Amino acid sequence: MIRTLVVTKDRQLIEHTPVQDIDREQARWIWVDFCKPSEEEVELLDSYFHFHPLAIEDCLIHMQRPKMDHYEDIHFFVMHAMNDKALRPVEVDMFVGPGFVVTFHWKPLPEIDEAWSKMLRKPQFEDHGPLYAAYLVMDELVDHYFPAVEAIEDQLLEFEAEEDDVEIQGKLSEVFDIRNKLLKLRKTVLPMRDLLYRVINTQRIDGMGHYLMFFTDIHDHLLKLSEMVDSNRDMTSDMRDHYMSLSANRMNTIMKTLTVITTIFMPLTFIAGVYGMNFHNMPELNWNAGYFGVLLIMLALGVSMYLWFKKKGWFD
Repeated sequence: MIRTLVVTKDRQLIEHTPVQDIDREQARWIWVDFCKPSEEEVELLDSYFHFHPLAIEDCLIHMQRPKMDHYEDIHFFVMHAMNDKALRPVEVDMFVGPGFVVTFHWKPLPEIDEAWSKMLRKPQFEDHGPLYAAYLVMDELVDHYFPAVEAIEDQLLEFEAEEDDVEIQGKLSEVFDIRNKLLKLRKTVLPMRDLLYRVINTQRIDGMGHYLMFFTDIHDHLLKLSEMVDSNRDMTSDMRDHYMSLSANRMNTIMKTLTVITTIFMPLTFIAGVYGMNFHNMPELNWNAGYFGVLLIMLALGVSMYLWFKKKGWFD
């Protein structure tokens, strides 16, 4: 599907004109949005716009890294939108040239729709041009990163507020799940931050000086996002270390208890083993009170060892 927005030289706005019917001579600038294009519509990138074959190839090959390429006076951008649920990046390609901006994406994106709606407001299309449309697209893409990052931040705050539970393994699993989400976000945010850094420092885009503050604002948002992601990763590292220490401490306590119990029973087992050998010449076997005497000795030995261990603090 292709939708078009044409701003004429007398500052009139015309929507949904077929690409082939647009009079480029009478247009001040145009915005063409390719959403889930058919093969015939993809052909327009070459037959109508005459974009560079390498740029067209990048549009057709999914999940390119965010970048900016210059083909004479046409500037090609690869950007990433964010899928809020799966946290998977969705590629958005954009061409900006003299008198036009072209966006290309394989999935319907609310970010593009919102940028399109903002551009339809009268002051925007009257006072601005393709670079402002490009700014709106980038700004909406980046603004939609915030809900995903903030959702993870809220999850971490709730996680911290919970009291330590006995099921440490479950908490560790949750922490690693959050770290995995943050890694996905980081792989999207950092390349976009690098892209915006290149955009605000380039000297090859005509008219960029007028819109420099707009793109700098997007770069500031990405700096904030990258700091949020890194601080959350640091927090999850602390939480991971905390729960691993708790798990190790609990295991040590269990092993210490089992060791103490085993140590107490060792002399008792030894005594029982000695009198279980069934030799005829063992004088104690003929004692009438021998059985009860041995039991009493074993009880006294076990209690004394228990009290000794407790005094040494082995049960603390």
